[in-house]
Formats: sequence, structure tokens, C-alpha cells
Amino acid sequence: MRRIGLIVVALFVVAISIVQSAPNPQANLFELFISQARADLELVADEVVGVGIRPPSWTFNFEWGSETAVVDLWFDNESLAEVIFGVGVRPPEWFGATTNDVQLLARNVRHDLELLADETFGIRTRPDNWFGSAPIYRCDRTVQNVVRILSDLYATQDTISLTLFNYCDELRISLVNDLISVAYNTVVGEQVVVNQALTDETLAVRGDLERLANEMFGVNTRPNGWIWQVGMDGTSPTLAIDINSDFELLLTEKLPADQRPRFLPGLTASPALTLRNLRYNVEAATTALLGATVRPNGWQGVNPVARCDPLAQGLVLIAQRSYAFVVDETLGTSPDFCALVEFTANSVVENPPPVTEDSVQVQDSRYLAESRNAFSYLDVGTRQYMGIMPSGTEFRAWYRNYGESNMMFVSGDNFALYIDRRWTTMEIEVYRTLPTLDGIKPLTFCDASWCNGPGPTPTPTTSGPLLALYQGTDVPSTGGSAQPTLEAGSKSQVSWNYLRVTYLLDRPEAGVAQVGLEICAEPQQINCEPVLSVFDSNLGVNKPVLSTFNGLNVYEFNYGYTSNLRIEGATRFSPDVWISDPTIR
Repeated sequence: MRRIGLIVVALFVVAISIVQSAPNPQANLFELFISQARADLELVADEVVGVGIRPPSWTFNFEWGSETAVVDLWFDNESLAEVIFGVGVRPPEWFGATTNDVQLLARNVRHDLELLADETFGIRTRPDNWFGSAPIYRCDRTVQNVVRILSDLYATQDTISLTLFNYCDELRISLVNDLISVAYNTVVGEQVVVNQALTDETLAVRGDLERLANEMFGVNTRPNGWIWQVGMDGTSPTLAIDINSDFELLLTEKLPADQRPRFLPGLTASPALTLRNLRYNVEAATTALLGATVRPNGWQGVNPVARCDPLAQGLVLIAQRSYAFVVDETLGTSPDFCALVEFTANSVVENPPPVTEDSVQVQDSRYLAESRNAFSYLDVGTRQYMGIMPSGTEFRAWYRNYGESNMMFVSGDNFALYIDRRWTTMEIEVYRTLPTLDGIKPLTFCDASWCNGPGPTPTPTTSGPLLALYQGTDVPSTGGSAQPTLEAGSKSQVSWNYLRVTYLLDRPEAGVAQVGLEICAEPQQINCEPVLSVFDSNLGVNKPVLSTFNGLNVYEFNYGYTSNLRIEGATRFSPDVWISDPTIR
């Protein structure tokens, strides 16, 4: 239990401000949530103080649409907590009033109400007429906030089964090892300088693990199986794997299972996330073995946040990027540093800075960017092509598509269209903060001089700008023209844009795709015939037929443009082909 004393007075001040908050736009669902929480609270009160008996300050507010419905629910929940736990006493996991957002306050009440029920009826024991709620409302504050923010900012959803007894633990593991990666990956990008920084920091973890091993085993003494100095120059492709292997060996030798920190994360597909996990594991093990404020001489882990719970680190990262949160690292030597940072980050994301005219202008300028020859469309599904937005054309982005899509809705001088972020100057970090198209259908139009649609999306040509964008090089002409030419010998010659490609299997790691091919009489690819053979003039052999699919021969091609071929059907042939990679398909 923890004493909250005068904090209760402050909570009343917070609650008063909540009354002035705007009503929930989804009133029916929200009112249902409130009404069920109120019904469950009354059940607890019946059990604790008696049927029909309530504490003197009870509000008896059953008007779900009233401005004070949530505040009164919170007030009565706190009043009953005073009876159950004692005046000014709450369990350590108690949320209380942490925000003036009515939805989040209702969430807090639902969480704390479950604690009251655990104390009254027994852990996870409830009356038959208990409404209850989704299991996430039993999870801690950081978990709930991270799930909410990942959904709002990154359109990311968890897939943890709601029937799991240890749902909150499994959700935390999923967040730490997978879902939060979207936030870390948007920071890393693919710049060489960032990759080198990751390598340098990973080497620092390797060095600190060796320093800890010196303390545990003795200088230059290691248990059997220790990988030792392999990869210490940063060139080893298994550097992270080797660090993790030696770390596990150290745990086995020096920390019994019942003394180890909980939730030690492992390796992931994200270099940034793997670095975070390795650093945290080494810090957590060192704390368990030597003490929270004790580190061997020469220790390179100087960021105190890296010693905090991995999910708390993720929350701090999001708060720093989206809410201008600044960590007070002067508290780094405090034994309560991580608890203070986590509490403050939660408070910031629950109470973001107020929106002012100046902040709106800053936010608007943040979403201004320029085209880099982006293909433009009237629809997010890229079926109604409107032309190439010239490089340097300025626009303002408003919405983004879901998941891993890069499509966004933008507007500018005489246009409102969908374009792909990758062919603009907009950074991925900014793109991820755009609201999604959930329930939104913007009006699209294009009256700019460069608009020439709607029509089908063109594929890269040997002289077009898209190929230069995708490959960064020019492709020599193959002699193919816009109209088929008749080869001496009766077959008509066409070019790559007369080929209908059916993508069957991608192998991005090898840069190839397996496809079925048809060769058509027109670029619109309506009247088509199966490709019977493909001769590679570069190698002087026929490409092998890997299999068949719906009557089509299946071939394997490299991504991009390939020339010096003879792709033959019954009446037509083409000397070249374009195979798109999955990211631009």
C-alpha cells in the first residue's frame, strides 16, 4: 500500500477541470461503458457497505450523458476505496485521476474498480451479474498507453488472445518484442551513418558484457562456450547473436532463474530494437549482480534510460518524438529514476500540450513537403492515375493509409490527390503522425497543368522518370516502340508494357520473383496469349519453366527492367520485361 495523503485534494482539482471537457463523439458506446462500470461499482458497494447503504458523499449519478457522469463515477470509486483500503491508502498499481481526458479517466476508473473487486470478492472472482470489461483494463498504465498510442499514431493492433489468463504479460511481451518496433524502425531508416552508430553502440554492449564477466569470472577467465573476442571489430554478421549467447551463458552460471529480472527480451528483426534489448539485458543483469548504482570501471552504458523497463523506454521514445518530452537525466543517479521517468512519460502522453494557434501553424508546416516526381491518383487504391506530380511541387499532407502502406492524401495548388510518400521529401517519422483514413473519404480532384487522367497506371519505360527513380540509372533503348512492329517471319514485336505479369512468389532476399506471363496485343493488356518460351540472350539459354499456374508457364526474373530477351507467345514476342518489387507493386 502507498499513502496518497494530500494528493487526494489535487485529484479533486483535476476532476473539476474534467467537467469542462468536450463530450465524447461516440456517446452511445462510451455511455454503455460508463453504465456498466457504474453497475459493477454498485455491486461492490452492496458487498462492502450493504445493499441500499452508501458512503455519505455518494453521488448516485445515473445520468450517463451528463457532463459529470465520469467525474462522479471516479468520485464514488475513490469514496469506496477509502472504505476498503483506508483513508488516503491505495494499492501501488492504483491509477486514480491522472488526466482531464474523460475517456482516459473512465479507463482509469475501470482499472481501479477491478482492484476493488479483487479485494472484495477475491482475485478474478466476480458475482454472476458482473459486467466486467476487456482484459486490457487490468493491465498497467504503461501497457495501456502504449497500446493506445500505437493504434492512434501508427495504426498498429495487437493479436493477443483475449482468453489468455496471463493476457497482460503476453501483451507486454508482444509490445516489447514486436509491436513497438514500428516506432524504433521509423527512427533508424537506412542511412549509413545511423547503421554505423548502431554497430558502435552494439560493440559498446559487447565491451560492457566483458567487463561484467571480468567481475564475475575474473580477468581473462570465461566458462566453456564463451565466444570471447569474436566480432569485436564490428564486422561479424553474428555480433548480436554472439552477445546474446554469451549473456545467456552468464545468466546460467551466475543468476538462478528465480533471481533473474522479469521479461528479458531477446533478438528481433529490427537492429535498433535488438540493440535496445541487449543493452537493457546487460544493465538488468548487472543491477541484479552488483547493485543498481554499481558499474565496473570503464562502463560505456551512460544513458540512464537504457536501464529502465524496455516498454517504458518505448513509451519515452514516443513521448519524445510526438509530445516534445525531455528526460531529466540529472536524476540518473536516483534509485527511483526509472519509476520517475515512466510516471512522467505516462503523464505527458495522457495530457499532451494544449493546441494553440502557434502550435497549429507549426503542425501545419510540419506536414508541408515537396514531390519528387510522385505518381498521383484519385483513389487510395491507385486505380485512377492522374499523372506525375512534378518534382518540387509543394503539398500539404492530411491523412495516411493503414498499416505498412505509404499512400497519403495531400492537397496543393489546384489538386487534392493520393501519392506515395517515398517519392516526396516527407520523412517517415512525420508521415507516421498523420491521422489515418478511418471513416474519412476526402474529395479528390486535379486541375493542375500536369494532370492528364484518369487512366491506368503506366509502368516504367526505358526513358521514363519512374525507372530512374526506382533503379537510379538509365536503361538503354531496346528498339521497342509504342506500337507493335512486325518481325520478318510473321511474329509481331511488342515491348515490356504489353506483358501481363501474374506475381506468384516473391523472394526479396534474392531480389527475384516467380511470375506467370502473358503477351498482349495492346498496352491495356486485354487481348493476351500465354508466353511459351523465354530466351536469355545474355546467357544464350532458355529460361527454365519452374512450373505452371492456370495454364501459364512460371519463370523467375530479377526485380526491375531486363532486356536482351526473347519472350515469345504464339503470335507476338517482346525483347524486354519489367518486374516490380513488392514495395512498389
